[in-house]
Amino acid sequence: MKVMKRKKEIVVIFLTIIAFLATWPVAGHGARLKDIANVKGVRTNQLVGYGLVVGLNGTGDGTQAKFTIQSIANMMERMGININPKTVKVKNAAGVMVTAEIPPFAKIGQKIDVVVSSLGDAKSLQGGTLLMTPLKGIDGEIYAVAQGPLSIGGFAAEGAGASVQKNHPTAGRIPNGATIEREIAVPINKKGEITMSLFRPDFTTVMRAVKAVNYLLGAEFARPVDAETFSIRVPEKFKGNTVALLATIESVKITPDQRAKVILDERTGTVVMGDQVRISRVAIAHGNLSIQIKENPQVSQPEPFSQGQTVVTPDTTIQTNEDEGRLIVLNEGVTIGDLVRALNAVGVTPRDLIAVLQSVKAAGALQAEIEVI
Repeated sequence: MKVMKRKKEIVVIFLTIIAFLATWPVAGHGARLKDIANVKGVRTNQLVGYGLVVGLNGTGDGTQAKFTIQSIANMMERMGININPKTVKVKNAAGVMVTAEIPPFAKIGQKIDVVVSSLGDAKSLQGGTLLMTPLKGIDGEIYAVAQGPLSIGGFAAEGAGASVQKNHPTAGRIPNGATIEREIAVPINKKGEITMSLFRPDFTTVMRAVKAVNYLLGAEFARPVDAETFSIRVPEKFKGNTVALLATIESVKITPDQRAKVILDERTGTVVMGDQVRISRVAIAHGNLSIQIKENPQVSQPEPFSQGQTVVTPDTTIQTNEDEGRLIVLNEGVTIGDLVRALNAVGVTPRDLIAVLQSVKAAGALQAEIEVI
C-alpha cells in the first residue's frame, strides 16, 4: 500500500510539472527583452545649433545669404573688430545647422558625433572647419559644444561647360566633434518601479514578457499595463541597485507575437508575408494578355514618266497572345507555404502576385492586413 501511494504521489508531481511546462512559453529561440523593448525614460535627446564653417575655397555662401554675413560681422565684433556688414563679401564661409544626439547617461567630457548641413547657397563644404558652436536641447539649455574639421565624403567640381559631383558636398560629419558640457540626469537606481515599453505593441507579447520576467525573479513582480508597456516592481534585494536588476532581466528570451500582415512594394515588386497569413477557401485564375503592334511603312513608287508621286502606305500588323490561365482552389486555413506554392503553380510573377493578393483581400478570403509601401 505504501508503494502504491508513493507511485501515485510521483505521478501527481510529474503531471503537475508537465501542466506547468505546457503553459510556459518556449523562449529558447526567442528574442532578448533588450531587443524588443526599452526602459521608459532611458532615451537619446536631440541637440541643434547654428554655426559657421570657414576655410572654404570660394564655395561658401554668396551675398544672398544675409544671415551668414551678419554672423561674420557679429563674430568679428565679439573679437574686438568692428566692421560694416554691408562691406562683407566673403565666399570662404558658410552658415550651417549642426545637429547631434546625446545618448542616455552621457557624462561631461564625453565626445559625440555631429552632422553639419549647409543653410545657405554654399556649393560645397569640402575642406571647411566648423567654428565653436553651442548645441542646445529643446529646453534651450546648452548641452554640448561642437568644433572641428568636416568630413564630407564627396566632392563637386565644375567648368564652363561641364560639372561633376560625388555624394552630397553640402553636408558632412565631424566624428567626436562635440564635447558634452551638461548631463541629463536619469536617477535609475532610485526608482522603486521601472516601466518597459515594447517597440511593437502587442497584448500577447506583453503577457509573455511578464511571465518570463516573473519566472526569472521567482515572484509576481511584473504586471502588464497595456499592449505596449509593463511595469516591474523592484525586488527588495535590488533596492538601490536597479542597474543590476535590468542587467538580470534584459537577456531573458521572449518569443514576440505578430499580426498577420502582407507587405507590398509596388515600386520593386517585392512581396513579404508573415507566417501567420491564412486564407479562406478561394479559387484563383490567372492569365496574361499581351498585344503587340508593328508598323512597317511601305514606299510606293510611280511608273516612269507617269507624272505620279511617291507615297508611303502603312502596313500595320496586330498580334495578340493570351496565356492560358489555370484555375486553382485553395482550401480553408492554408499556410503561407501552401499559398506561395499555389500561386507559383499558376505562374505569377512578383508584380502579378501583388495584384492577386489584393484581389484575394477584396474577396474577403485573406485573413491578413495588407500594407503597401
